[in-house]
Amino acid sequence: MSKLNNILENKVMPVAGRIAGQRHLQALRDGLILTMPLIIVGSLFLILGFLPIPGYEDFMARTFGDAWLTKLLYPVGATFDIMALIAGFGIAYRLAEKYEVDALSAGAISVAAFLLATPYQVSFLAEGASEAIMVGGAIPVALMGSKGLFVAMLIAMISTEIYRFFIQKNIVFKMPDGVPPAVSKSFIALIPGFVVITVIWLFRLLVEQTDFESLHNIVGIILGKPLGVLGGSLIGSLVAVFLVQLLWSCGLHGASIVGGVMGPIWLASMDVNRIAFQDGASNLPNIFTQQFFDIFVYIGGSGATLALVVAMILRARSQQMKQLGRLAIGPGLFNINEPITFGMPVVMNPLMIVPFVLAPLATVIITYIAMSTGLVARPAGIAVPWTMPPIIGGYLATGGKISGAVLQLVNFLAAFAIYYPFFKIWDKQKYTEEQGTAK
Repeated sequence: MSKLNNILENKVMPVAGRIAGQRHLQALRDGLILTMPLIIVGSLFLILGFLPIPGYEDFMARTFGDAWLTKLLYPVGATFDIMALIAGFGIAYRLAEKYEVDALSAGAISVAAFLLATPYQVSFLAEGASEAIMVGGAIPVALMGSKGLFVAMLIAMISTEIYRFFIQKNIVFKMPDGVPPAVSKSFIALIPGFVVITVIWLFRLLVEQTDFESLHNIVGIILGKPLGVLGGSLIGSLVAVFLVQLLWSCGLHGASIVGGVMGPIWLASMDVNRIAFQDGASNLPNIFTQQFFDIFVYIGGSGATLALVVAMILRARSQQMKQLGRLAIGPGLFNINEPITFGMPVVMNPLMIVPFVLAPLATVIITYIAMSTGLVARPAGIAVPWTMPPIIGGYLATGGKISGAVLQLVNFLAAFAIYYPFFKIWDKQKYTEEQGTAK
């Protein structure tokens, strides 16, 4: 046990700490979080459009007309379809904050650069025609959403790096002291903004001379596909979950660190499922989405610790564990487990680290098998908040399928079986300590 502690303290923690403090990963994570309120709002309307209630569609059609679904889903398009645009602004804003330069200007420049890198062309199929034609002068909605997410992230970081370089080197227009601060900041951003736009413009002209035709195609082929394969595979997902748990074991927020890299992949997969779900597809394309992990793997929080809390309440002998279980059950039902990870503690606890890592790995495998075989519906692309209590979360995440709720129950029982023997050892130690103190 002491050897494991030494490895965690001397080898894992220093490296993990440097990764956790990396400003670009932090900006990536915080910028993507900016999109979540909009996506959740859009998901509420998506749920209303596809409530699994017999006769619901006929009732809505009689009440609001045949076009009720199209009109009800307007907010879905207005939220999901600007995911990349909002993320690009948010990432640039947060990265500029890390450099302590004007974040608002950095975000605005990033959005302009992203739009500049995007070809204003959409495919149009005229009535009666057999082939679609490309129509210019229109912003492609698809590239403003999940399909453009990687490009928005890349441009946000590049444009902000250029912007902060010029600001920090003081290569700016300086206005007289009497000029209002808002006007002064706008002129300070003039030179770095001009350089960013020029660089992206020249790069777009260069790319258009190649077979790739656009920056979106380059990023999609070189970066998007390999990462998509990694994030969409069982092995890649197991590695990601293992790293999350290992970082948490050292006291670092593993979900935020790993999510900064894998989050965009899982969000993009979620949106693909959402589009297929809206179109009425019977078999959704992706298993591994953000909801796969938030709802089905991390029941009770990272480590699937709700099972551990229930074990404390039902089977603990020590007063310390009983009291901790009572305190942690409320937050645990909403997937908040800091009272357990730091109060038990699980962090730097060699005995409890073992089930803390094994339980979510087991739920990943169980969930994958259940969904890949068709026993359980795949995530429907509905952005169910990670704080949604179990059973309800599984039902909503699968688009109103009972199988999603049943799977959460199965995963909870599997996690309970993994935690229980380790918990009994820990509880026995605490009980013995309490008896010794009493004597």
